[in-house]
Amino acid sequence: ISLLIENIICIFPLRKKYFAGEIVLITGSANGIGRQVALKLAPLGVTLVLWDIDDEGNKETSRLAQQKGATHVFIYHCDCSRREDVYEQADKVRKEVGDVTILINNAGILIGKKFCDLTDEDFEKTLRINFFSQVWTCKAFLPAMMACNRGHLVSTASSAALLGFYRMSDYAASKGAIMGMMEAINSELYHGGKRGIKTTIICPYFINTGLSRGFQSARPCLFPVSDVEYAASKIVDAIKKEKFYLIMPPAVYLLGLKIFLPRKMILFLESYIKFPQSMDKAFDRK
Repeated sequence: ISLLIENIICIFPLRKKYFAGEIVLITGSANGIGRQVALKLAPLGVTLVLWDIDDEGNKETSRLAQQKGATHVFIYHCDCSRREDVYEQADKVRKEVGDVTILINNAGILIGKKFCDLTDEDFEKTLRINFFSQVWTCKAFLPAMMACNRGHLVSTASSAALLGFYRMSDYAASKGAIMGMMEAINSELYHGGKRGIKTTIICPYFINTGLSRGFQSARPCLFPVSDVEYAASKIVDAIKKEKFYLIMPPAVYLLGLKIFLPRKMILFLESYIKFPQSMDKAFDRK
């Protein structure tokens, strides 16, 4: 109910964020959502800081962003799954660019194996890239935001965090941890008097990026696979309106009712939208 009220209020927002002059760091910027968010922000007067392990893809994002009007773009090779790498590159950014004012944590992976087929290394890798990378980037850049009581933390979670989907135990665990952490950080900022720092949690269903590996929804009218440019537009709009949660598509709100509904009803919903079959088709390995 609170999420519905928030979205109704955001139809007529009291204020909107102006991006001019902001230093925006995006992890996982070489392709997919990260690249498209960078391109949406490029003409808005921001300084873009692009982090990825894909150097060629990151250079292409930089080139496209400059074509879109970005005048200040900085690219860094950063393996966000390595704490030392995150802190080292964060120091470079502070010295070479300045204090990050908008942090967009987007880097992530989806393995798509069943729980018993996941190796310990698989589980650890998912948690390092999807969750711990966000712990380390927030620790690296949040103190400067707190010092001036200004900034914005944007974290990509998932609808899988609202309901542990089939073949997504490690992914759902990592995204659920992000939601819990960001809600706790938001509470600490609010009660600590740092209300100038905003937080936005992104909870999408599947988006047609390389992460989804050709996943096709069997019920696209209810749970469509979003176009990456559309998703990026919604994310930038959510940051502009300083929304706490962005949940898309609207049917994902149904997943938030899981604590009120019998578990069998939730499993029936999964069966109705043929989610297990779609995941098997997209991620099954011979």
